[in-house]
Amino acid sequence: MNNTLIKGLRLLEVLASRTQALGVSELAHELQMGASNVHRLLQALVETGYVVNEGGRGGYRATLKVWELGAQALHQLDFRATAAPAMRMLLAETNETVHLSVLSGEEVIYVDKLDSPEPVRAYSVIGGRAPAYCVATGKALLAWREQPPTGLMTVRRLQAFTPSTLADTSALALELERVRRRGYAVNRGEWRASVWGIAAPVFDGGRHVVAAIGISGPAARIRARGVKALGQRVMQAADQASALRTGHLAPSA
Repeated sequence: MNNTLIKGLRLLEVLASRTQALGVSELAHELQMGASNVHRLLQALVETGYVVNEGGRGGYRATLKVWELGAQALHQLDFRATAAPAMRMLLAETNETVHLSVLSGEEVIYVDKLDSPEPVRAYSVIGGRAPAYCVATGKALLAWREQPPTGLMTVRRLQAFTPSTLADTSALALELERVRRRGYAVNRGEWRASVWGIAAPVFDGGRHVVAAIGISGPAARIRARGVKALGQRVMQAADQASALRTGHLAPSA
């Protein structure tokens, strides 16, 4: 099994280094592997989305999923430390649980969090996942993603987790347009009915969205404090994290 994994990674490295599609025979010759073995590995890579078959030309090439994997790893190397000052500021200003999330396929992964000191608060864990279209950090990431924002959602039918879930791709597309216009995303009980959230995107120096910072808490408390006012504070925190990533500010102690 380890040998198969190594061969598959070697195959993927060759495809990722080429600008043109390569056929089975070319790959078998370059890697000094049997054509049938190369074909089996290619089928596995196609099924997992790392390789695409060009069809009529009979060639294979690596997909952007390879780039996304590397980009996520690169941006996360120093990400929690960079975003920490902004997260602490947001916790102090709102007293709500603060999340730092990145996009992974159709889901967000919580890479860091600061718990609210309130006795009733939103529950989550670092490393936990949630459907991107249902939570505020996920919608912020989808709204500023370079590819069509609902492209990730065509793989399967969207599931309605609560009566408020936007489980229709057309409704979701309109919501993501609103997110871009106002600068922050709102989750109105779309993942867990009793929990609301607000989030804004974090950008790198090339203005590519790399993460999202957000708060979450009991629906009644978020509504009472005002979504618009909290949205402004979340955007300020996200802007601070973006500035630190691009070197425009020095991190606070």
